[in-house]
Amino acid sequence: MRNTNIMFVGGGGREDSMAWKARQNSEVGEIFITPGNAGTKQYGKNVSIAVTDVEKLADFAEENKVDLTIVGQEDALAAGIVNLFRARGLRIFGPTREAAKIETSKAFFHEVMARAGVPTAHSQVFTDHLSALAWMRIHKAPVVVKADGLAAGKGAVICKTVQEAERAIASIMIMKAHGDAGKTIVIEEFLEGQELSVHTLCTPSEFYVFPVAQDHKPALEGDKGEMTGGMGTFSPVPWVTAEMMHEIRERIVRPTVEEMKKSSVPFEGLMYHGLMMTSTGPKVLEINARFGDTEAQTFMRKLKTDFVDLINSCVDDKLDPLKVDWNPGFAATIVLASGGYPGKYAKGVPIYDIEDALNVPGVMVFHAGTTYGLDSGLETSGGRVLNISATGRTLTDALRIAYQAADCIKFEGKFYRRDIGRKSLSVALE
Repeated sequence: MRNTNIMFVGGGGREDSMAWKARQNSEVGEIFITPGNAGTKQYGKNVSIAVTDVEKLADFAEENKVDLTIVGQEDALAAGIVNLFRARGLRIFGPTREAAKIETSKAFFHEVMARAGVPTAHSQVFTDHLSALAWMRIHKAPVVVKADGLAAGKGAVICKTVQEAERAIASIMIMKAHGDAGKTIVIEEFLEGQELSVHTLCTPSEFYVFPVAQDHKPALEGDKGEMTGGMGTFSPVPWVTAEMMHEIRERIVRPTVEEMKKSSVPFEGLMYHGLMMTSTGPKVLEINARFGDTEAQTFMRKLKTDFVDLINSCVDDKLDPLKVDWNPGFAATIVLASGGYPGKYAKGVPIYDIEDALNVPGVMVFHAGTTYGLDSGLETSGGRVLNISATGRTLTDALRIAYQAADCIKFEGKFYRRDIGRKSLSVALE
């Protein structure tokens, strides 16, 4: 019997961690990562096909007898990769283009939340910058100005004053900071509290909610600086109780899943609610249609159930939530970023001493923006470069180990947040 061949679509830390986890299954044969990075080469073959070139990806899957494709990157979902693969009889994990609009369009997201009665920020949608400016001048700040489309996690601007909001509107709609993603914008009420990442496996007949994680989106310590795709994550979150999880499941997740079914765009794959735990309860900030990047790395360290078996059970609509098991303790992931990220940053910067980090007990280093230069060896190729993932008996242990390893790695311009988990540890001690 031939072993299972798998293809991961994407090239970040998310795909590196999933390929690492998949390689632990003895029944997995070839692993292909498109396009992959320097780290994914350890577990399979990188394939130079753009994630949006879905026809070539489908051709490759057929030619190489790929049994299961797992989509990590949102651009591929927006390009309709799931629609095409299914039409050609190829097994794939992820939502259709229509269902993925829950991520690819902030306006659609708010429509679904309103119909489902799911609590979220009050919002207004604008397709004209003059209308947005006029509305902003008669309303109060703080607000969050968001590009409607995909902007690699960088399309949201927290504006503490009306003047900041006006600059954000101009940047997105006039200066086209995020290209066509900013043709339409959403201006939202600013919500205060602690953020949570809630990941849910969805099949036609079942859903399963992962233990919650906490991400840190702003680039700088103290939640300052521009928004990013994530600077660090940990799971579980020590102050989240069973009662809170029940409320999240029944007040947030279930109504979202059921509303999409009723609206004839059923969601199959991984749904990721970004929540704000406010003084009046959980409210949804956004929904993504795939694993969060840093969250995936943390979950791969915690997941005891075989990852490939779990995803296969979802594709086959045989998911049994009672059979999903997790390792005890905590996992934390710290992002090492290029100087200047999420703005302009240098590429081709040599990276040193990864082996020293890997020698720290409990540590894995997952690659994101890395490649091999012709002469210099490992070097940077992106804004988020490497991810230090550590496990520990307590959250404090996991973070301490991760930071010890983070200090080992060297490349010019390297920076990372040194306050990952600090707010949650403070809450847990109260």
